[in-house]
Amino acid sequence: MSATPLRVGLVGYGLAGSVFHAPLIATTEGLALDTVVTSNPERQRQARAEHPDVRVAASPDELLARAGDLDLLVVASPNKTHVPLATAALEAGLPVVVDKPLAGTAAEARELAALAEERGLLLSVFQNRRWDNDFLTLRRLLDDGELGDVWRFESRFERWRPQTKGGWRESGDPAEIGGLLYDLGSHVVDQALVLFGPVTQVYAEAVVRRSGAEADDDTFLALTHAGGVRSHLYVSATTAQLGPRFRVLGSKAGYVKHGLDPQEAELREGRRPGDGAGWGTEPEKLYGRLGAGESPLTGGGTAVPTLPGDYPAYYAAVAAALRDGGPNPVTALEAAAALDVLEAARRSARDGVTVTL
Repeated sequence: MSATPLRVGLVGYGLAGSVFHAPLIATTEGLALDTVVTSNPERQRQARAEHPDVRVAASPDELLARAGDLDLLVVASPNKTHVPLATAALEAGLPVVVDKPLAGTAAEARELAALAEERGLLLSVFQNRRWDNDFLTLRRLLDDGELGDVWRFESRFERWRPQTKGGWRESGDPAEIGGLLYDLGSHVVDQALVLFGPVTQVYAEAVVRRSGAEADDDTFLALTHAGGVRSHLYVSATTAQLGPRFRVLGSKAGYVKHGLDPQEAELREGRRPGDGAGWGTEPEKLYGRLGAGESPLTGGGTAVPTLPGDYPAYYAAVAAALRDGGPNPVTALEAAAALDVLEAARRSARDGVTVTL
């Protein structure tokens, strides 16, 4: 790599910007966090404290006015701003990374993809859960044929948050693109598509459970993949007893894994990739189990060491794509395919029908 790092502008310093993007950008070889955009004075102070060399801008327009000083723009602001900010950045000649969901509709995602292609610029989507420890482990098991032919894939991203927090993520305004279907659902659908390919049918249930909630907070999707796999995906803020993160059933064996990848917790606690050994690793007691004929809760199967999670790999791939023409780690067209499923799920839940894609 060149000794001169690529200069990155980051729009948004809430949870996504401060916990995920800024630390990962700052610790990726070949990238430098140049500017953070936030109008919130407290978050401006936080950004300066956590990244002493960073510049702070109060608005995206202020940053885009000096687009020529940057090499990449990262959009980590509320969902409704993703499309207009990505469009403005591409039109200003900047490659763009956008947090998920890329857009509110698949059509908007494909329009952005076309604009990026027309301008010859990178447009990538931050689907960090592709680098979760359990997902990487499951991919290895599938590649090695350990499960045989997969028949059913169960994936859960469940939480127990009986009280609402408010804010745009729980807003019922369609313009906000809130609710769990487009939030955590973006992760579980993307993972299912990566593992098992295109979807032909979608059935979904999206419910508002909590008092005061406006957007879906307990949602289920059933997907039929073209290859025959059935995916059952659960995202919820109202699960008093959490189920396994993955339960994957095949003709030869099954794999069951509990617990979440530790990287988000590490980032929230202020740890950074490269702060000593052990990034993204978990204790043996959390290893998933592979086997057939018995429950893993009663000792059935064999413990499978979980591969380390690797969120840093995403921005390393972005840097390589910009520097050397390497592959885009997550394309806008992949995001559009996931949005096709999410839109079908929204229609299915609303109308009580199974939607054919």
